[in-house]
Amino acid sequence: MLIVVNGDYYKQSGGGIFKLSLLFEICVAMIKQALLNLKIDTLNEMQQAAIEAAKKNDIILLSPTGSGKTLGFLLPLLATLDATVPTVQALILVPSRELALQIEQVFKTMGTGFKVNCCYGGHPVKVEMNNLSQPPAVLIGTPGRIAYHLRHESFTTNTIQTLVLDEFDKALEFGFQEDMAFIIKQLPAIKKRILTSATQMDEIPSFTGIRNATKLNYLNNRSSSPDIKHKVVIAESTDKLEALFALLCKIGGEATLVFCNHREAVDRISDMLWDWGLQHDIFHGGMEQEDRERALLKFRNGSHYLLITTDLASRGLDIPEIKHVVHYQLPHNEEAFLHRNGRTARMHATGTSYLLLNPDEKPVYLKDLPPAEELPAKPKLPPPAPWATLYIAAGKKDKVNKVDIVGLLLKKGGLAKDELGLIEVLDFSSYAAVKRDRIEDVVKEIRGEKIKNKKVKIDIAR
Repeated sequence: MLIVVNGDYYKQSGGGIFKLSLLFEICVAMIKQALLNLKIDTLNEMQQAAIEAAKKNDIILLSPTGSGKTLGFLLPLLATLDATVPTVQALILVPSRELALQIEQVFKTMGTGFKVNCCYGGHPVKVEMNNLSQPPAVLIGTPGRIAYHLRHESFTTNTIQTLVLDEFDKALEFGFQEDMAFIIKQLPAIKKRILTSATQMDEIPSFTGIRNATKLNYLNNRSSSPDIKHKVVIAESTDKLEALFALLCKIGGEATLVFCNHREAVDRISDMLWDWGLQHDIFHGGMEQEDRERALLKFRNGSHYLLITTDLASRGLDIPEIKHVVHYQLPHNEEAFLHRNGRTARMHATGTSYLLLNPDEKPVYLKDLPPAEELPAKPKLPPPAPWATLYIAAGKKDKVNKVDIVGLLLKKGGLAKDELGLIEVLDFSSYAAVKRDRIEDVVKEIRGEKIKNKKVKIDIAR
Protein backbone atom coordinates (compact mmCIF):
# COMPACT_ATOMS: atom_id res chain seq x y z
CA MET A 1 0.00 0.00 0.00
CA LEU A 2 1.37 3.43 -1.00
CA ILE A 3 1.27 6.23 1.59
CA VAL A 4 1.98 9.90 0.81
CA VAL A 5 3.31 12.16 3.58
CA ASN A 6 4.40 15.75 2.79
CA GLY A 7 4.97 14.83 -0.83
CA ASP A 8 7.16 11.80 -0.05
CA TYR A 9 6.02 8.31 -1.04
CA TYR A 10 6.11 5.41 1.41
CA LYS A 11 5.05 1.77 1.11
CA GLN A 12 3.74 -0.54 3.79
CA SER A 13 5.51 -3.89 3.44
CA GLY A 14 6.52 -6.77 5.69
CA GLY A 15 5.01 -5.22 8.80
CA GLY A 16 6.86 -1.92 8.36
CA ILE A 17 6.61 1.35 6.45
CA PHE A 18 9.49 2.17 4.10
CA LYS A 19 10.33 5.29 2.18
CA LEU A 20 10.53 4.44 -1.51
CA SER A 21 14.22 5.34 -1.66
CA LEU A 22 14.83 2.72 1.04
CA LEU A 23 12.72 0.19 -0.85
CA PHE A 24 14.92 0.83 -3.86
CA GLU A 25 18.01 0.13 -1.75
CA ILE A 26 16.42 -3.10 -0.52
CA CYS A 27 15.73 -4.12 -4.13
CA VAL A 28 19.33 -3.34 -5.13
CA ALA A 29 20.55 -5.53 -2.27
CA MET A 30 18.29 -8.38 -3.46
CA ILE A 31 19.62 -8.04 -7.00
CA LYS A 32 23.22 -8.10 -5.76
CA GLN A 33 22.55 -11.26 -3.75
CA ALA A 34 20.75 -12.87 -6.70
CA LEU A 35 23.74 -12.19 -8.98
CA LEU A 36 26.07 -13.60 -6.34
CA ASN A 37 23.98 -16.78 -6.18
CA LEU A 38 23.97 -16.98 -9.99
CA LYS A 39 27.77 -16.48 -10.05
CA ILE A 40 27.40 -13.45 -12.35
CA ASP A 41 29.80 -10.56 -11.84
CA THR A 42 28.22 -7.84 -13.95
CA LEU A 43 25.03 -7.19 -15.91
CA ASN A 44 25.19 -6.38 -19.60
CA GLU A 45 23.93 -3.12 -21.09
CA MET A 46 20.54 -4.58 -22.01
CA GLN A 47 19.87 -5.95 -18.52
CA GLN A 48 20.82 -2.67 -16.86
CA ALA A 49 18.55 -0.76 -19.23
CA ALA A 50 15.67 -3.15 -18.50
CA ILE A 51 15.99 -2.61 -14.74
CA GLU A 52 16.00 1.16 -15.20
CA ALA A 53 13.06 1.17 -17.65
CA ALA A 54 10.96 -1.06 -15.39
CA LYS A 55 10.79 1.72 -12.79
CA LYS A 56 8.46 3.62 -15.10
CA ASN A 57 6.55 2.20 -18.04
CA ASP A 58 5.68 -1.11 -19.61
CA ILE A 59 8.65 -2.62 -21.48
CA ILE A 60 9.09 -4.17 -24.92
CA LEU A 61 12.49 -5.86 -24.76
CA LEU A 62 13.99 -6.92 -28.10
CA SER A 63 17.32 -8.68 -27.79
CA PRO A 64 19.14 -11.56 -29.50
CA THR A 65 18.81 -15.13 -28.35
CA GLY A 66 21.53 -15.78 -25.80
CA SER A 67 21.86 -12.20 -24.59
CA GLY A 68 20.37 -12.79 -21.13
CA LYS A 69 16.73 -11.69 -21.51
CA THR A 70 15.66 -13.97 -18.64
CA LEU A 71 17.54 -11.81 -16.12
CA GLY A 72 16.35 -8.78 -18.09
CA PHE A 73 12.84 -9.39 -16.76
CA LEU A 74 13.44 -11.42 -13.57
CA LEU A 75 15.59 -8.78 -11.89
CA PRO A 76 13.07 -5.93 -12.39
CA LEU A 77 10.40 -8.34 -11.15
CA LEU A 78 12.00 -8.42 -7.70
CA ALA A 79 11.02 -4.80 -7.05
CA THR A 80 7.33 -5.68 -7.51
CA LEU A 81 7.13 -8.59 -5.04
CA ASP A 82 5.79 -8.23 -1.50
CA ALA A 83 6.50 -10.94 1.09
CA THR A 84 3.24 -10.13 2.94
CA VAL A 85 1.03 -11.03 -0.06
CA PRO A 86 0.12 -14.75 0.10
CA THR A 87 -1.13 -15.10 -3.48
CA VAL A 88 0.27 -14.94 -7.02
CA GLN A 89 1.84 -11.53 -7.75
CA ALA A 90 3.58 -12.10 -11.09
CA LEU A 91 2.63 -14.26 -14.08
CA ILE A 92 5.16 -15.26 -16.75
CA LEU A 93 3.76 -16.76 -19.95
CA VAL A 94 6.15 -18.78 -22.14
CA PRO A 95 5.73 -20.83 -25.34
CA SER A 96 7.30 -24.11 -24.13
CA ARG A 97 7.61 -26.32 -21.08
CA GLU A 98 11.41 -26.32 -21.40
CA LEU A 99 11.50 -22.54 -21.13
CA ALA A 100 9.12 -22.60 -18.16
CA LEU A 101 11.35 -25.06 -16.31
CA GLN A 102 14.46 -23.08 -17.21
CA ILE A 103 13.07 -19.80 -15.86
CA GLU A 104 11.88 -21.57 -12.71
CA GLN A 105 15.38 -22.94 -12.15
CA VAL A 106 17.00 -19.53 -12.66
CA PHE A 107 14.57 -17.88 -10.24
CA LYS A 108 15.19 -20.58 -7.61
CA THR A 109 18.96 -20.19 -8.00
CA MET A 110 18.59 -16.44 -7.40
CA GLY A 111 17.60 -17.31 -3.81
CA THR A 112 15.04 -14.55 -3.32
CA GLY A 113 12.96 -16.37 -0.71
CA PHE A 114 9.84 -16.04 -2.87
CA LYS A 115 8.04 -19.19 -3.96
CA VAL A 116 7.90 -20.03 -7.67
CA ASN A 117 6.03 -22.75 -9.57
CA CYS A 118 5.45 -23.60 -13.20
CA CYS A 119 2.54 -25.19 -15.06
CA TYR A 120 2.72 -26.76 -18.51
CA GLY A 121 1.17 -29.43 -20.69
CA GLY A 122 2.20 -32.98 -19.83
CA HIS A 123 2.79 -32.10 -16.18
CA PRO A 124 0.31 -33.77 -13.79
CA VAL A 125 -2.62 -31.41 -13.17
CA LYS A 126 -3.04 -32.83 -9.67
CA VAL A 127 0.50 -31.80 -8.75
CA GLU A 128 -0.10 -28.31 -10.09
CA MET A 129 -3.37 -28.02 -8.17
CA ASN A 130 -1.55 -28.97 -4.97
CA ASN A 131 1.16 -26.38 -5.67
CA LEU A 132 -1.43 -23.69 -6.31
CA SER A 133 -3.27 -24.48 -3.07
CA GLN A 134 -0.37 -22.61 -1.44
CA PRO A 135 0.13 -20.06 -4.20
CA PRO A 136 3.59 -18.99 -5.36
CA ALA A 137 4.57 -15.34 -5.64
CA VAL A 138 5.72 -16.04 -9.20
CA LEU A 139 3.81 -18.37 -11.52
CA ILE A 140 5.34 -19.48 -14.83
CA GLY A 141 3.40 -21.38 -17.44
CA THR A 142 2.45 -22.14 -21.00
CA PRO A 143 -0.71 -20.36 -22.19
CA GLY A 144 -2.79 -23.53 -22.62
CA ARG A 145 -2.17 -24.82 -19.10
CA ILE A 146 -2.54 -21.42 -17.41
CA ALA A 147 -5.84 -20.92 -19.26
CA TYR A 148 -6.96 -24.34 -17.98
CA HIS A 149 -6.24 -23.35 -14.38
CA LEU A 150 -8.04 -20.03 -14.76
CA ARG A 151 -11.13 -21.80 -16.09
CA HIS A 152 -11.00 -24.13 -13.09
CA GLU A 153 -10.31 -21.21 -10.69
CA SER A 154 -7.13 -22.85 -9.38
CA PHE A 155 -5.74 -19.49 -8.25
CA THR A 156 -6.91 -15.91 -7.84
CA THR A 157 -5.77 -13.20 -10.24
CA ASN A 158 -6.67 -10.20 -8.09
CA THR A 159 -3.11 -9.73 -6.78
CA ILE A 160 -1.23 -10.30 -10.06
CA GLN A 161 0.34 -6.92 -10.79
CA THR A 162 3.13 -7.96 -13.19
CA LEU A 163 2.72 -9.82 -16.48
CA VAL A 164 5.68 -11.07 -18.52
CA LEU A 165 5.20 -12.38 -22.05
CA ASP A 166 8.51 -14.11 -22.73
CA GLU A 167 9.53 -15.08 -26.28
CA PHE A 168 6.27 -13.53 -27.44
CA ASP A 169 7.13 -14.00 -31.13
CA LYS A 170 7.49 -17.74 -30.60
CA ALA A 171 4.20 -17.86 -28.67
CA LEU A 172 2.45 -16.24 -31.65
CA GLU A 173 4.16 -18.67 -34.01
CA PHE A 174 2.86 -21.58 -31.91
CA GLY A 175 -0.69 -20.20 -32.17
CA PHE A 176 -1.23 -19.21 -28.53
CA GLN A 177 -3.03 -15.93 -29.35
CA GLU A 178 -6.47 -17.11 -28.19
CA ASP A 179 -5.25 -18.51 -24.87
CA MET A 180 -3.10 -15.47 -24.15
CA ALA A 181 -5.96 -13.08 -24.94
CA PHE A 182 -8.25 -15.05 -22.60
CA ILE A 183 -5.66 -15.05 -19.80
CA ILE A 184 -4.90 -11.33 -20.00
CA LYS A 185 -8.62 -10.51 -19.79
CA GLN A 186 -8.68 -12.30 -16.42
CA LEU A 187 -5.99 -10.03 -14.92
CA PRO A 188 -7.74 -6.96 -13.49
CA ALA A 189 -4.86 -5.60 -11.38
CA ILE A 190 -1.95 -5.52 -13.84
CA LYS A 191 0.33 -2.52 -13.34
CA LYS A 192 3.42 -3.64 -15.24
CA ARG A 193 3.72 -5.51 -18.55
CA ILE A 194 7.03 -6.81 -19.93
CA LEU A 195 7.18 -8.34 -23.39
CA THR A 196 10.36 -9.98 -24.67
CA SER A 197 11.21 -11.14 -28.16
CA ALA A 198 14.25 -12.12 -30.19
CA THR A 199 12.74 -10.73 -33.41
CA GLN A 200 11.37 -7.35 -34.48
CA MET A 201 7.58 -7.20 -34.76
CA ASP A 202 5.65 -4.80 -36.99
CA GLU A 203 2.78 -4.50 -34.53
CA ILE A 204 2.11 -5.60 -30.95
CA PRO A 205 -1.36 -7.17 -30.73
CA SER A 206 -3.84 -5.09 -28.76
CA PHE A 207 -4.82 -8.02 -26.51
CA THR A 208 -1.46 -7.65 -24.68
CA GLY A 209 -2.75 -4.43 -23.14
CA ILE A 210 0.65 -2.78 -23.60
CA ARG A 211 0.37 1.00 -23.87
CA ASN A 212 3.08 3.69 -24.09
CA ALA A 213 5.79 1.11 -23.52
CA THR A 214 9.50 1.82 -23.33
CA LYS A 215 11.03 -0.05 -26.24
CA LEU A 216 14.52 -1.45 -25.70
CA ASN A 217 15.88 -2.69 -29.02
CA TYR A 218 19.20 -4.51 -28.80
CA LEU A 219 18.74 -6.75 -31.84
CA ASN A 220 21.57 -5.01 -33.71
CA ASN A 221 23.60 -4.07 -30.68
CA ARG A 222 27.07 -5.61 -30.80
CA SER A 223 27.45 -5.70 -27.02
CA SER A 224 24.32 -7.88 -26.77
CA SER A 225 25.12 -10.11 -29.73
CA PRO A 226 26.75 -13.50 -29.06
CA ASP A 227 30.51 -13.70 -29.73
CA ILE A 228 30.45 -16.50 -32.31
CA LYS A 229 33.04 -17.75 -34.78
CA HIS A 230 31.59 -19.31 -37.95
CA LYS A 231 33.11 -22.26 -39.82
CA VAL A 232 32.00 -24.49 -42.71
CA VAL A 233 32.56 -28.16 -43.36
CA ILE A 234 32.27 -29.06 -47.06
CA ALA A 235 31.21 -32.65 -47.81
CA GLU A 236 29.35 -34.54 -50.52
CA SER A 237 25.89 -35.74 -49.45
CA THR A 238 27.10 -39.34 -49.36
CA ASP A 239 29.94 -38.39 -47.00
CA LYS A 240 28.03 -36.01 -44.76
CA LEU A 241 27.61 -38.39 -41.80
CA GLU A 242 31.30 -39.28 -41.88
CA ALA A 243 32.17 -35.58 -41.96
CA LEU A 244 29.91 -34.95 -38.95
CA PHE A 245 31.55 -37.81 -37.06
CA ALA A 246 35.03 -36.48 -37.82
CA LEU A 247 34.02 -32.97 -36.72
CA LEU A 248 32.51 -34.19 -33.45
CA CYS A 249 35.62 -36.26 -32.73
CA LYS A 250 37.77 -33.18 -33.31
CA ILE A 251 35.57 -31.03 -31.05
CA GLY A 252 35.91 -33.74 -28.40
CA GLY A 253 34.88 -33.08 -24.83
CA GLU A 254 33.08 -29.75 -25.16
CA ALA A 255 29.31 -29.27 -25.00
CA THR A 256 27.88 -29.39 -28.53
CA LEU A 257 24.43 -29.18 -30.10
CA VAL A 258 23.82 -30.76 -33.52
CA PHE A 259 20.72 -29.35 -35.25
CA CYS A 260 18.55 -31.21 -37.76
CA ASN A 261 15.34 -30.09 -39.45
CA HIS A 262 13.33 -33.26 -38.71
CA ARG A 263 13.10 -35.71 -35.82
CA GLU A 264 13.61 -38.64 -38.25
CA ALA A 265 17.04 -37.21 -39.09
CA VAL A 266 17.85 -36.94 -35.37
CA ASP A 267 17.00 -40.63 -34.84
CA ARG A 268 18.92 -41.74 -37.96
CA ILE A 269 22.06 -39.80 -37.03
CA SER A 270 21.83 -41.01 -33.44
CA ASP A 271 21.71 -44.66 -34.52
CA MET A 272 24.78 -44.19 -36.69
CA LEU A 273 26.78 -42.35 -34.02
CA TRP A 274 26.04 -45.06 -31.47
CA ASP A 275 27.20 -47.68 -33.99
CA TRP A 276 30.47 -45.74 -34.28
CA GLY A 277 30.83 -45.55 -30.49
CA LEU A 278 30.18 -41.84 -29.98
CA GLN A 279 28.18 -41.29 -26.79
CA HIS A 280 25.39 -38.68 -26.92
CA ASP A 281 21.71 -38.05 -26.29
CA ILE A 282 18.79 -36.81 -28.42
CA PHE A 283 16.03 -34.23 -27.96
CA HIS A 284 12.93 -33.71 -30.13
CA GLY A 285 9.16 -33.32 -29.96
CA GLY A 286 8.43 -36.99 -30.68
CA MET A 287 9.91 -38.09 -27.36
CA GLU A 288 8.02 -38.59 -24.12
CA GLN A 289 8.32 -35.60 -21.83
CA GLU A 290 10.20 -37.60 -19.18
CA ASP A 291 12.77 -38.73 -21.76
CA ARG A 292 13.22 -35.16 -23.02
CA GLU A 293 13.74 -33.81 -19.51
CA ARG A 294 16.23 -36.57 -18.73
CA ALA A 295 18.18 -35.87 -21.93
CA LEU A 296 18.47 -32.17 -21.06
CA LEU A 297 19.40 -32.96 -17.49
CA LYS A 298 22.23 -35.31 -18.51
CA PHE A 299 23.49 -32.75 -21.02
CA ARG A 300 23.32 -30.02 -18.39
CA ASN A 301 25.21 -32.01 -15.74
CA GLY A 302 27.97 -33.09 -18.10
CA SER A 303 27.09 -36.78 -18.47
CA HIS A 304 26.98 -36.22 -22.23
CA TYR A 305 28.89 -33.64 -24.23
CA LEU A 306 26.69 -34.06 -27.29
CA LEU A 307 22.97 -33.50 -27.94
CA ILE A 308 21.38 -34.20 -31.35
CA THR A 309 18.21 -32.14 -31.68
CA THR A 310 15.62 -30.39 -33.81
CA ASP A 311 14.84 -26.68 -33.66
CA LEU A 312 12.86 -27.46 -30.49
CA ALA A 313 16.14 -26.75 -28.67
CA SER A 314 16.82 -23.49 -30.50
CA ARG A 315 14.63 -21.53 -28.07
CA GLY A 316 14.26 -21.83 -24.32
CA LEU A 317 17.29 -24.05 -23.81
CA ASP A 318 19.48 -21.94 -21.53
CA ILE A 319 22.71 -23.84 -20.87
CA PRO A 320 25.55 -21.29 -20.69
CA GLU A 321 28.37 -23.82 -21.20
CA ILE A 322 27.41 -24.86 -24.78
CA LYS A 323 30.57 -24.21 -26.81
CA HIS A 324 29.59 -25.44 -30.28
CA VAL A 325 26.55 -25.49 -32.56
CA VAL A 326 26.56 -27.72 -35.63
CA HIS A 327 24.01 -27.23 -38.42
CA TYR A 328 23.87 -30.72 -39.90
CA GLN A 329 20.88 -29.62 -41.98
CA LEU A 330 20.53 -25.99 -43.03
CA PRO A 331 17.89 -23.99 -41.18
CA HIS A 332 15.08 -22.78 -43.44
CA ASN A 333 15.74 -19.07 -42.91
CA GLU A 334 18.09 -16.57 -41.31
CA GLU A 335 15.92 -16.19 -38.22
CA ALA A 336 16.15 -19.91 -37.45
CA PHE A 337 19.91 -19.76 -38.11
CA LEU A 338 20.32 -16.94 -35.57
CA HIS A 339 18.20 -18.70 -32.94
CA ARG A 340 20.22 -21.90 -33.29
CA ASN A 341 23.49 -20.00 -33.01
CA GLY A 342 22.14 -18.21 -29.94
CA ARG A 343 22.47 -21.44 -27.96
CA THR A 344 26.23 -20.86 -27.75
CA ALA A 345 28.31 -17.84 -26.67
CA ARG A 346 25.78 -16.97 -23.98
CA MET A 347 26.36 -14.29 -21.34
CA HIS A 348 29.82 -13.00 -22.35
CA ALA A 349 31.13 -16.45 -23.42
CA THR A 350 32.41 -17.34 -26.88
CA GLY A 351 31.31 -20.13 -29.19
CA THR A 352 31.64 -21.66 -32.65
CA SER A 353 28.95 -22.38 -35.24
CA TYR A 354 29.60 -24.97 -37.97
CA LEU A 355 27.65 -25.34 -41.22
CA LEU A 356 27.81 -28.69 -43.04
CA LEU A 357 27.44 -27.87 -46.74
CA ASN A 358 27.58 -29.63 -50.09
CA PRO A 359 30.34 -28.34 -52.40
CA ASP A 360 27.92 -26.17 -54.40
CA GLU A 361 25.73 -25.10 -51.47
CA LYS A 362 25.56 -21.58 -50.02
CA PRO A 363 22.81 -20.26 -47.71
CA VAL A 364 21.12 -17.15 -49.12
CA TYR A 365 21.35 -15.45 -45.71
CA LEU A 366 25.18 -15.58 -45.70
CA LYS A 367 26.98 -12.90 -47.68
CA ASP A 368 30.23 -14.87 -47.75
CA LEU A 369 31.11 -18.39 -46.74
CA PRO A 370 33.04 -18.63 -43.47
CA PRO A 371 36.48 -20.30 -43.45
CA ALA A 372 36.57 -24.09 -43.79
CA GLU A 373 37.27 -26.34 -40.81
CA GLU A 374 39.98 -28.92 -41.44
CA LEU A 375 38.92 -32.42 -40.37
CA PRO A 376 41.15 -35.26 -39.18
CA ALA A 377 41.81 -37.98 -41.77
CA LYS A 378 41.52 -40.66 -39.07
CA PRO A 379 39.01 -39.50 -36.43
CA LYS A 380 39.73 -40.62 -32.89
CA LEU A 381 36.86 -41.13 -30.47
CA PRO A 382 36.94 -38.66 -27.56
CA PRO A 383 36.91 -40.22 -24.08
CA PRO A 384 33.53 -40.52 -22.33
CA ALA A 385 32.36 -37.58 -20.25
CA PRO A 386 33.80 -37.74 -16.69
CA TRP A 387 30.31 -37.70 -15.17
CA ALA A 388 27.41 -40.17 -15.21
CA THR A 389 23.91 -39.68 -13.83
CA LEU A 390 22.38 -41.43 -10.84
CA TYR A 391 18.58 -41.85 -10.77
CA ILE A 392 16.68 -41.75 -7.46
CA ALA A 393 12.96 -42.55 -7.50
CA ALA A 394 11.94 -39.84 -5.03
CA GLY A 395 11.53 -36.09 -5.33
CA LYS A 396 10.02 -32.91 -3.95
CA LYS A 397 6.59 -34.45 -3.48
CA ASP A 398 8.23 -37.11 -1.27
CA LYS A 399 9.79 -34.28 0.82
CA VAL A 400 13.25 -35.12 -0.56
CA ASN A 401 15.70 -32.25 -1.08
CA LYS A 402 19.31 -31.81 -2.20
CA VAL A 403 20.63 -32.00 1.35
CA ASP A 404 19.09 -35.47 1.75
CA ILE A 405 20.77 -36.65 -1.44
CA VAL A 406 24.15 -35.16 -0.57
CA GLY A 407 24.01 -36.87 2.83
CA LEU A 408 23.11 -40.22 1.28
CA LEU A 409 25.84 -40.13 -1.36
CA LEU A 410 28.64 -38.80 0.85
CA LYS A 411 27.92 -40.72 4.04
CA LYS A 412 26.44 -43.98 2.75
CA GLY A 413 27.85 -43.99 -0.78
CA GLY A 414 31.37 -43.06 0.29
CA LEU A 415 31.78 -40.27 -2.27
CA ALA A 416 34.19 -37.41 -1.81
CA LYS A 417 32.76 -33.93 -2.36
CA ASP A 418 34.57 -33.52 -5.68
CA GLU A 419 33.07 -36.81 -6.92
CA LEU A 420 29.52 -35.40 -6.70
CA GLY A 421 28.29 -32.92 -9.31
CA LEU A 422 25.00 -31.24 -10.18
CA ILE A 423 21.90 -32.46 -8.31
CA GLU A 424 18.40 -31.80 -9.62
CA VAL A 425 15.27 -32.67 -7.64
CA LEU A 426 12.05 -32.99 -9.66
CA ASP A 427 8.54 -33.67 -8.37
CA PHE A 428 8.82 -37.47 -8.15
CA SER A 429 12.45 -38.20 -9.01
CA SER A 430 15.94 -36.86 -8.47
CA TYR A 431 19.18 -37.01 -10.44
CA ALA A 432 22.77 -36.56 -9.33
CA ALA A 433 25.94 -36.34 -11.41
CA VAL A 434 28.56 -38.75 -10.05
CA LYS A 435 32.08 -39.34 -11.34
CA ARG A 436 31.78 -42.03 -14.01
CA ASP A 437 34.48 -44.24 -12.52
CA ARG A 438 32.67 -44.25 -9.15
CA ILE A 439 29.02 -44.58 -10.04
CA GLU A 440 28.76 -48.39 -10.15
CA ASP A 441 30.41 -48.70 -6.72
CA VAL A 442 28.06 -46.05 -5.33
CA VAL A 443 24.97 -47.86 -6.62
CA LYS A 444 26.15 -51.06 -4.88
CA GLU A 445 26.82 -49.21 -1.62
CA ILE A 446 23.45 -47.43 -1.38
CA ARG A 447 21.14 -50.01 -2.96
CA GLY A 448 18.53 -50.78 -0.31
CA GLU A 449 19.21 -47.58 1.66
CA LYS A 450 16.34 -45.34 2.73
CA ILE A 451 15.61 -41.68 2.09
CA LYS A 452 13.15 -40.04 4.51
CA ASN A 453 12.68 -43.49 6.11
CA LYS A 454 11.51 -44.95 2.81
CA LYS A 455 13.21 -47.42 0.48
CA VAL A 456 13.49 -46.04 -3.03
CA LYS A 457 14.82 -47.35 -6.33
CA ILE A 458 18.33 -46.09 -7.06
CA ASP A 459 20.15 -46.88 -10.30
CA ILE A 460 22.26 -45.48 -13.12
CA ALA A 461 20.15 -43.29 -15.43
CA ARG A 462 20.20 -44.69 -18.97
